[in-house]
Amino acid sequence: MSGSPESPPPASSQHPMLADAPDDAEKITVVRPVPPPPPPFPLPPLFGKFPFEGIEVHDPGLQPYLYLHPIYAPHSEGKLSGRPFMKTHMHLVERLANHLMKGGKFTGKKSKALRTVRLAFEELAKSEKQNPLQLLVNAVENAAPREEVTRLQFGGISVPRAVDASPARRVGVAIRNLALGAIQSSRKSTKSIQSCLASEIALAAKGDMTSFAVGRKEEVERVAQSAR
Repeated sequence: MSGSPESPPPASSQHPMLADAPDDAEKITVVRPVPPPPPPFPLPPLFGKFPFEGIEVHDPGLQPYLYLHPIYAPHSEGKLSGRPFMKTHMHLVERLANHLMKGGKFTGKKSKALRTVRLAFEELAKSEKQNPLQLLVNAVENAAPREEVTRLQFGGISVPRAVDASPARRVGVAIRNLALGAIQSSRKSTKSIQSCLASEIALAAKGDMTSFAVGRKEEVERVAQSAR
């Protein structure tokens, strides 16, 4: 009849998980994606000196936001600029160099900032006898604030309230304070900027309160605790 509904398609044309196929039906072979094989060449160390193997992130909340993909020269050439939430795809060392560029003579000089980071890593490797990448990760973990203060408006009154900091902001604040501490330290002493950066990373990696980044984190968390 013309008004009768259409008959359902045969079971063989339906999804294999939904259709009740007979026992003698033809089996469907599912091809699953496999990971690519490892490259035939070794992973490039950072600046040709510092390996990426064995780097551990102890804070599980920060692990997805610490981009530590093996790369020789951390320079994305502006490919990630102007795109929201793409900082998490930028290398951690490059983000540190970008924050150094915000201080006076480093403005707009990416190669000079990367050279400063490389020299600071070389000093760290000699003085601390550890991988500078691991020290930088430890410094970011110790300098990342867990709470911050915001202001809420109740009528005409502004009231401070403590809020949890997101993992992406925690990483950004920690890197900014590490670079800012090195810049301010170099202005107050005769040491070079790379020595000040190496000293700031080493102190923050140990959780020392004399570090500018760790001290700023403790101050922010103390103010947030009083505003709960």
